[in-house]
Amino acid sequence: MRISLTASLLLALFLSSCTAGTRPDAVIPGDAAGASTTPDEAACAAQGGELRALGRLQRVQCVVPYADAGRSCTTGSDCSGNCLAANHLPVGAPASGTCQRDAGEKFGCRQRIDGGVAQAILCVD
Repeated sequence: MRISLTASLLLALFLSSCTAGTRPDAVIPGDAAGASTTPDEAACAAQGGELRALGRLQRVQCVVPYADAGRSCTTGSDCSGNCLAANHLPVGAPASGTCQRDAGEKFGCRQRIDGGVAQAILCVD
């Protein structure tokens, strides 16, 4: 009986510590109180970017388009970002692609082109 009482108290203490507060730097999507922890919208716009929630965690980031976005390429060094295939191709197939639009395109499933050859498809959350 004494062990179950001790276990219950420890469990209650543990659970109360989990809900006692949130991290001050945590941003909850749609939470106005967390808005001050996001990047500065004016500074982002001054760089030609926009604030967007990216990835599985929906972290708000300043996304600035690459100057060479959409240009034809055959390798990553042709672009500010990556050289990406327009359609999924067999790995190792000769290919050309287009330069990545912005850093937001690193999320999802993408196939890079390097050295004129299609690479494996990579999916990033």
